[in-house]
Amino acid sequence: MKVWIDQDLCTGDGLCEEICPDVFTLLDDGLAYVKDASDVKNPGGASHPAEVPAKLEDAVVEASEECPGECIFIERD
Repeated sequence: MKVWIDQDLCTGDGLCEEICPDVFTLLDDGLAYVKDASDVKNPGGASHPAEVPAKLEDAVVEASEECPGECIFIERD
């Protein structure tokens, strides 16, 4: 599974980071980004998805469902 965030839709609410801090982070610009381990995908978007470890897939799906900006996109392998 891969995940990415459309920063144009991000509200900066931070729910994704609360739900799954291993995959999501908020940067100084107030927007959420995805990360592989400690490698933050900035710039973000569809061209810079993060690989989601299998053990975190449920948390990433939950973050996507709870996101008020509906900006988290999941690509299944």
